[in-house]
Amino acid sequence: QVQLVESGGGLVQAGGSLRLSCAASGLTFSSYATGWFRRAPGKQRELVSRIRRSDKDTYYADSVKGRFTISRDNAKNTVDLQMNSLKPEDTAVYYCAAGPSVYGYDYWGQGTQVTVSS
Repeated sequence: QVQLVESGGGLVQAGGSLRLSCAASGLTFSSYATGWFRRAPGKQRELVSRIRRSDKDTYYADSVKGRFTISRDNAKNTVDLQMNSLKPEDTAVYYCAAGPSVYGYDYWGQGTQVTVSS
């Protein structure tokens, strides 16, 4: 059974930092691309960042570029999202996902809430 479990969300003031972590089990993690998505209240889910299997290619949404950093550790089956200089508009439920390529994700975590106060 595949499981993705996010942790690290919480409440932080604008300008602060949080580090989200996603622990994967039940799959050959190194064979999967992984991504972080978010859904803000009243908005559609959006891709925040993703990283290919090889850890050599990353993507960031324009809204987080320069502030967020994605990384993965295939030995530990984890993918992290370091979020710096947080803004109130970053408030959302953040989800990690895994899939055979960056164009399709088969597995999703339950989400972790990030709230940035102004």
